[in-house]
Amino acid sequence: MNNTKIWLSSPHMGGNEQKYIQEAFDANWVAPLGPNVNGLEQDLENYLENNSHVATLSSGTAAIHLGLILLGVQAGDEVICQSFTFSASANPILYQGATPVFIDSESTTWNLCPVALEQAIIDRISKGKKPKAIIGVHLYGMPFKVDEIMAISKKYEIPVIEDSAEALGSHYKGQKCGTFGDIGVLSFNGNKIITTSGGGALVAKTKVIKDKAVFYATQARDNAPHYQHSEIGYNYRMSNICAGIGRGQMEVLNKHVALRRAMHHFYVNLFKGVKGVTVFSEPNDHYFANHWLSAILIDPKQTNGITRESLRLAFEAENIESRPLWKPMHMQPIFSKYPYYGNKVAETLFENGLCLPSGSNLTEKDQERIAAVVKSVNF
Repeated sequence: MNNTKIWLSSPHMGGNEQKYIQEAFDANWVAPLGPNVNGLEQDLENYLENNSHVATLSSGTAAIHLGLILLGVQAGDEVICQSFTFSASANPILYQGATPVFIDSESTTWNLCPVALEQAIIDRISKGKKPKAIIGVHLYGMPFKVDEIMAISKKYEIPVIEDSAEALGSHYKGQKCGTFGDIGVLSFNGNKIITTSGGGALVAKTKVIKDKAVFYATQARDNAPHYQHSEIGYNYRMSNICAGIGRGQMEVLNKHVALRRAMHHFYVNLFKGVKGVTVFSEPNDHYFANHWLSAILIDPKQTNGITRESLRLAFEAENIESRPLWKPMHMQPIFSKYPYYGNKVAETLFENGLCLPSGSNLTEKDQERIAAVVKSVNF
């Protein structure tokens, strides 16, 4: 058997990335600005539509951090954050000296629970600590309950940072993820649907907000002939070389989304009729997920005791990467002391869920190896 590593989600080049990189070298634009940076921002704005204004940055984490700054979050403030997510969603809250307030998920989209969210807001307000912002995540590319979350945001006048790091190419009721919140966040890390090797973007609703983000991302230099600084700035701008990779990747974004969705359908068919295994899927036609990562839930009560760990270890033995779902933030040692609202939906998902190889570059032979492992487990 071919024992080459099958990765969970590896980079997938389209072919034209080198062209944009070479143009940057030929013009000596090897800096955190230049034609590729401007071009990638324009490409993203055209793709996202909805009058979006995009600032490309060094990471999605940087975009969340700048989003908090732009929304005025300061030390001592509270910021609501989805618990079931990667730590990069929550870490910037602590960068600002603010306090995270974690919220459970609901079982349909695995994202921010509207009921727990409103309960938390009401309780924090009663304690004299109205949250300054809400961070919602489109987990694994599945849109959160946009109508409900944005209605709560409007009702209590609390802005939303829309963490779409995993959701470029996803949409809800035809509108692209990353364009619903007051601030949108994208990631182009090496494992994302498209990559710039490392990088991200902040999506703003106005050019004024985009320009302010760029100002902060370039060390907050005042408009003066000398170096003058009246505010704290950051070295968060994307380089022209990385942006060149991104320009080539944007040419194949729709293809990559289609291939990821095809992998999702592969798993739907693979587990069809397997009692106790559920493939994470859109709840209805309003949702369109890029299925950045395909994931399943395994109920050991219905699978003769086979758990997510049983399958993970079976994959590992065949040199195939799979991974448990995100461990919720309120269960993490660094975040366990902070407030949490909800039940045990996120905890149960973590205990029973597994992310499966989902790359847009997986071959038919890779799929055969994956299927052979699943069949060997004897659900």
